[in-house]
Amino acid sequence: MSQPKHTMTKNSELGYFAPKTWTFWRSIVVCFCIFTIVGHWLEIPYCLFMDSAFGIVADDYAVWTDPWYHPYWVYGFGAVVMTLVIEPFKERMIMRRKTLFGAFLESLVFAILLAMVMELVIGWIVNQPNEFGKYPYWDNSQLPLNIFGQAWLVNDVVIGLVAMIYVWILYPLICRFFRTIKLDVANAVALVIVLIFVGCCTVSYLELWLK
Repeated sequence: MSQPKHTMTKNSELGYFAPKTWTFWRSIVVCFCIFTIVGHWLEIPYCLFMDSAFGIVADDYAVWTDPWYHPYWVYGFGAVVMTLVIEPFKERMIMRRKTLFGAFLESLVFAILLAMVMELVIGWIVNQPNEFGKYPYWDNSQLPLNIFGQAWLVNDVVIGLVAMIYVWILYPLICRFFRTIKLDVANAVALVIVLIFVGCCTVSYLELWLK
């Protein structure tokens, strides 16, 4: 007998932000571990596109040579920020708006603005140009739609769209998966994911250290 398909409704998109519960923080830890590694994989096609479209990715950029299990921490922390900031905003919009599409659009705009502000603040703190005008980490100053040479609207829109995929699809999917199994089994699965993640990080950094 076939299983009923999941249909996205207002009720199905609520209740995932529950910071007073153990299961919420377990999901955050799992998402951090998964997307720290998966984010590395996703950066490869993103860099291929950005390099072919804008020519902004260096030939010696680490993504081309890092092993597949090397952690890219920014994506793990990004998942945590999306869960703690964008998810509750999304749920508030769902309760206020008549349609899911309206809530989606407002969540998207919020995510793009959040990405822009974070890129600007981080850039102003750690990415100031030197006396020769060279930026130490990234240089968006020559790109169209750049913001003060630090943020780049194209990049912020991409981040916003990725955030929508995460808070509307991936994070609820992970939460629903854990809800379908017993608590002890769910905790065991989460522990296995954490141990695999720790193993990936350990092997990757040992390889870099031994080079």
